[in-house]
Amino acid sequence: MNKTVIKGLGLLLGTGLNAGAAMALEGDAQRGQEASATCVACHQADGSGMNVPGGESWPRLAGLDSGYIVKQLHDFQEGRRENASMTLFANMLDDQQIADVAAYYSQMPVTPAQGGEEVDDALLERGEQLANRGDWDAYIVSCKSCHGPGSEGVGSDFPGIASQHAGYITAQLEAWKNDERSNDPQNLMGAIAKRMSDEDIQAVSAWLSRQSVTAE
Repeated sequence: MNKTVIKGLGLLLGTGLNAGAAMALEGDAQRGQEASATCVACHQADGSGMNVPGGESWPRLAGLDSGYIVKQLHDFQEGRRENASMTLFANMLDDQQIADVAAYYSQMPVTPAQGGEEVDDALLERGEQLANRGDWDAYIVSCKSCHGPGSEGVGSDFPGIASQHAGYITAQLEAWKNDERSNDPQNLMGAIAKRMSDEDIQAVSAWLSRQSVTAE
């Protein structure tokens, strides 16, 4: 193997190791509160985010897994996930601040979601089916298969989506469906979202937004 290839592999492996080390930093919630000043304008002081009908919705961060928040911030920094505002703000944080902010939001109580009020009972019933049982005729896996019981989240790869804003869930499903987002394991969400109709996306987004999260 020539020296150029060896050097390239070394840089690649080094970058991966550095990213892994950064994501393993222990966060401090008190420091995270100070570092979160850049987050408040969109995600609110209580981490509740905001649902804007017909516009951009900002997700609830309160109660999300700290590892998931860390991963998303690093993905914005490194271009694996794209959003002009979030890339700007993520790049204001160093690795320790990212860990601290993630610890801070993860310790907040989950807040109620917004949006989805315009759907009828039939659409909510479809949303419940997709979230809890899926639709095997359409090869759509249930949300809880990956996101856990009650869709309350499983570790750093599968966030809690119950009590998340309907507008934000819809926007992310559409992004996966249209190949505008692909930073989840093996692009599972892209494969699932492509099998969902616009009505399916509206239905599951509305139903999940109405679900409360069990307090630990």
